[in-house]
Amino acid sequence: MNFKSVLIAVLAVVILLVILVPMPTILMDLLLVTNLTISLLILLNAIYAKDALSMSSFPTLLLFTTLFRLSLNVASTRLIIGEGEAGKVIESFGKFVGGNNIVVGAIIFLLIMIVQFLVITKGAERVSEVAARFTLDAMPGKQMAIDADLNSGLINETEARVRRKRVQREADFYGSMDGASKFVKNDAIFGFIATALNIIGGFIMGMVEGNMPVDQVLTKYTILTIGDGLVSQVPALLISIATGIIVTRAASEEDLGEEIISQLFNSPRVLYLAAGACFILTFIIGQFLMIVVAILLVILASRIRTMEEAEQKKGEIVTEEQKVEEIRKPENVISLLQVDPIELEFGYGIIPLADINQGGDLLDRVVMIRRQLALEMGMIVPIIRLRDNIQLSPNQYVIKIKGVEVSQGELMMDHFMAMNPGTAEDEIDGIPTTEPAFGLPAIWITESQRDRAEMLGYTVVDPPSIIATHMTEIIKRYSHELLGRQDVQTLLDNVKTTYPAIVDELVPKLLTLGEVQKVLGNLLKEGVSIRDMVTILETLADYAPVTRDSDMLTEYVRQALGRAISKTFITPDNSDVITLDPQLEQMIMDSVQKTETGVYLSIEPSVTNRIIRNLSKLMEKLAQLGKQPVVIASPVVRLYFKRMTEQSVPGLVVLSYNELEPTTEVRSIGMVKSS
Repeated sequence: MNFKSVLIAVLAVVILLVILVPMPTILMDLLLVTNLTISLLILLNAIYAKDALSMSSFPTLLLFTTLFRLSLNVASTRLIIGEGEAGKVIESFGKFVGGNNIVVGAIIFLLIMIVQFLVITKGAERVSEVAARFTLDAMPGKQMAIDADLNSGLINETEARVRRKRVQREADFYGSMDGASKFVKNDAIFGFIATALNIIGGFIMGMVEGNMPVDQVLTKYTILTIGDGLVSQVPALLISIATGIIVTRAASEEDLGEEIISQLFNSPRVLYLAAGACFILTFIIGQFLMIVVAILLVILASRIRTMEEAEQKKGEIVTEEQKVEEIRKPENVISLLQVDPIELEFGYGIIPLADINQGGDLLDRVVMIRRQLALEMGMIVPIIRLRDNIQLSPNQYVIKIKGVEVSQGELMMDHFMAMNPGTAEDEIDGIPTTEPAFGLPAIWITESQRDRAEMLGYTVVDPPSIIATHMTEIIKRYSHELLGRQDVQTLLDNVKTTYPAIVDELVPKLLTLGEVQKVLGNLLKEGVSIRDMVTILETLADYAPVTRDSDMLTEYVRQALGRAISKTFITPDNSDVITLDPQLEQMIMDSVQKTETGVYLSIEPSVTNRIIRNLSKLMEKLAQLGKQPVVIASPVVRLYFKRMTEQSVPGLVVLSYNELEPTTEVRSIGMVKSS
């Protein structure tokens, strides 16, 4: 069992025992000294804390110390009233601090109470309230700033996670301090009430039961009561000061002492001015000790100036030496070898879209892209780097995959892109252009034309949405390239948390990590979501003992995911499909050649061109109807027909009959033939 945890539990029990069980004076003295020591430790730790979170347990600590101090008050009251004595510590405080004088002791006690209650406690309470409110209000902005740094590549995911946790801890801490500061306030009130009750109770006990004269009663019980009040209020004052330090402490690399001294005496100019003011005051108030103060300030300012000049010269020498060393030493090119999976480079005219301070929300949209693709495709999208590039046109942007440009676009700032979905009622004036994601005809319109365009039936999008849509489609298109082995391992680890048996059976006993990656890449390449990892892994575990061919395993997985695939590409509004001629399917099956390096089709180029031309005619027919072209083939032919057409028609969806649900209804609009 952890000793520290046991110690806290023992402390809680001791607090209860002190309240309930009469304490001997020797033990009472020990507990009072312990209370004073703990208060000193808390104050010193607060002074040397770098920031508030360095003492994140302070609210709970404040509760325990307050309860401990209150229990000692109860115990000391029992001793003072019941036995007329309270130990050496209380008696010493009453005689030494109060000068063995009732009036002096009472006044000092009241002054401490007033300072603690009206100055320190009141201020700390207000600061706690404001800090809690502002910390909670600032949380969304801090979270967005962390996401922005993450997406721009300034920090990695681990650092982002640490910073998010720190923001949450800050909110929890200041929220707790807002309530815990009430402990200090009410403790001061209790101290005043306890002192009054001690005096009244002691007076009654001395007069009624002790038959003591009035002056003796006042002397004995009042001195003890004032000593008790002082011995409890001094630690309370120390903890109140610590509370004020904690809640007013800003984050810093230095402790409080270093920070205050360095900031107070860092400017020789200020010290010279202060010395001059002290010299003038010497003749005004007639106190020549001010001259001594002025001389000390001048000496201190001269010393600081000399140190600054020495540091400056030293810094210049070090800089020169570093420049020489940089020239001499061989260049470190390791950092230059890093290739970002996804990059978005843009001209300076697009910077306002990515700048949060200028109202840009492009960074937020990039975060949403990663979330959207995780939900739609089940893939882990790598960090998207956003960079400005002065070599581009002001309103141009470029999308790169693994350092290579794959697509680009150009925007018109302060304009909107309007596209006719085919149902627009009228033409609208604008600047003709092409939508970058899908290559659709579009026009640029001004903001004043936006409402009219939407009323006419046009689809109107703003520049950030254009970039976000374009980025999303590019990532989908190259998703199979972006899925690395480490990403697959992350997906497997996620499944393993809830379905460990599946992962343990499959990897690495039946398939390697690379073979699983190939299957997942094949699925993503054809736009099939891999979010249902459990079904995918179970299917691979079923068929891996039969074959380790990634293409065949992909076909088995596609059939297992048939419901999701058919729902994605076949809808009530898009049920028209293209089928293959049985002779064409037989020709493809006869042309399959299997080698050690893979499978390929041995079909003459002229025959392939005829097949592509026939397919294109049927696709144009579907396009005129505003529907996505979908080809249905037999299970053994689907893969090879897809391979044959993917260069000429990259976006073509090819499904097998086994991937269709029994309840799915399709209508063939034509048949692809080889002649």
